[in-house]
Amino acid sequence: MMWFGSGGWWMGLWMVAFWVGVVLLVVWGVRALADSSSSSPRNRSQRSALSILEERFARGEIDREEFEQRRTALEER
Repeated sequence: MMWFGSGGWWMGLWMVAFWVGVVLLVVWGVRALADSSSSSPRNRSQRSALSILEERFARGEIDREEFEQRRTALEER
């Protein structure tokens, strides 16, 4: 008994693969839209320049002199 005409059972597999692909594409699109809307500036938490500077100083990326200079420059803005 042939369910899919002359194509046989492999034609059914291609049909299932096609619909799985369509569903995955829709899920990917919805997730991409949700991620882009949640990363807008008003929705995500913004780190201030001073907090980034403090983190760099704490990690030892910059020394005290550079930290003080940059902090002063930020406060003058």
